[in-house]
Amino acid sequence: MPDRYPIINIAAYKFVTLDADEAARLRFLDLCIALGLKGTILLSPEGINLFLAGSRAAIDGFLAWLRGDARFTDIEVKESGSDTQPFKRMLVKLKPEIITMRHPLIKPELGRAPAVSPATLKRWLDTGVDDAGRPVVMLDTRNAFEVDVGTFDDTMDLRIEKFSEFPDVVARRRADFDGKTVVTFCTGGIRCEKAAIHMQENGFDSVYQLDGGILKYFEEVGGAHYTGDCFVFDHRTALNPDLAPREDGICPDCGATMTARQQLEQAKASDKTCGTCSR
Repeated sequence: MPDRYPIINIAAYKFVTLDADEAARLRFLDLCIALGLKGTILLSPEGINLFLAGSRAAIDGFLAWLRGDARFTDIEVKESGSDTQPFKRMLVKLKPEIITMRHPLIKPELGRAPAVSPATLKRWLDTGVDDAGRPVVMLDTRNAFEVDVGTFDDTMDLRIEKFSEFPDVVARRRADFDGKTVVTFCTGGIRCEKAAIHMQENGFDSVYQLDGGILKYFEEVGGAHYTGDCFVFDHRTALNPDLAPREDGICPDCGATMTARQQLEQAKASDKTCGTCSR
């Protein structure tokens, strides 16, 4: 499906020990610029997290180069398409963590939490229980404004404003998970992977991560048991279960056309003004 679009968008991450230094940053940056790619790559001692967009040839060239490094041979990539370039520039940044939790003892490369595939999760949600007959609870590890764009039905929403709040908030909700199988999820897998490991290490029983996150779920099984779209951190704003950008909408008050970004900003605003009307 992405290949019917002129621009291919990829999201990928991997927890692996890296020499995240200026030399590495420049190697990635120089290659991406040479290929005409735009987006953001985060490099840290714990791994890599990337969001890139460009032509099919450019994306394939980058992935061939990346997978030429034995540490990244098996990196999993989520793809979607767009008619226009969703990023304005190419950035490669050095960070202490590729996703900030501020719990340095969490080292996913030393062992992942159990993962559930999209197809298996759909089967569980169809019946409401896992293969052992335990009730399934979906736990959204994303920020509150992302959840408001769309999430799984009957999900547990922690209403966090940033991922570093997750450990404290989930600890306060511990009793809500007793006797249940918890499936953590996020956009592409990186936050729910750290979250699931944190919960396991702190004694939560029967915790899984959704392998590949919401985007992989959309890719493999569509929008079953999911309501709304999936927020993405680029100018597309959100993707629907067909992995297509959210379409323009209509302001319910004045009838003006609203872009996906304006729809999100209106949902977040206290006065709900669309920018055209005064309501």
